[in-house]
Amino acid sequence: MAVRFGDTSRDRRARVQGEPVDSCPRLLPEVERGAVRRITVVGEEVLHRPCREVTEFGTPELARLIDDMFATNHVAEGAGLAANQIGVDLRVFVWDMTDDWGVRHVGHIVNPVLDEVPAERRRLVEESEGCLSVPGPYRVVPRLDHAVVRGRDKDGAPLVIEGHGYFARCLQHETDHLRGHLYLDRLAARERRTALREMAECKEEKFARRAELAAELGK
Repeated sequence: MAVRFGDTSRDRRARVQGEPVDSCPRLLPEVERGAVRRITVVGEEVLHRPCREVTEFGTPELARLIDDMFATNHVAEGAGLAANQIGVDLRVFVWDMTDDWGVRHVGHIVNPVLDEVPAERRRLVEESEGCLSVPGPYRVVPRLDHAVVRGRDKDGAPLVIEGHGYFARCLQHETDHLRGHLYLDRLAARERRTALREMAECKEEKFARRAELAAELGK
């Protein structure tokens, strides 16, 4: 998921893996350890089918994947990133973003499942949304203003993450990715075509910006 304009993710208040922490470094250790990978783009098959469940936890391979996802998300200036956005069809996503109240949220989740929200408690908010796999265009997409996602961390420990406002949007956006859906799939056909044309016009500029930031980071 792409960061909203003006979202710097630099607030000193932070929650890591859903828990409050005293401080969180601007440059995460995962980013320093990780390798930057190519981000897949709408139309590539891996983005359009459901991802596989992770069955082995606590492995070096899973830890490395998560580090690489954080590094890739960082240079792409993203709010969140799903594993299939770097070509890996596993049910994993990461996030690093600041919410509507200035709290930075950082974490990862494996095999996430969104809680169902009863009809009487459903409140949809229409707000602009972008995607690192659709580089460039933002479109207004209705999403629930509250989300709870349940899964496990990389070591297999149970994890529950709750989000409100734009963080709730991020949790829903990334879970959609793991189901094989993009935000474009929630748009009317005409608006989808317009977004794809806009992407075609500006994607090279976005790719160049990512390459520039990766070089600055020494990746």
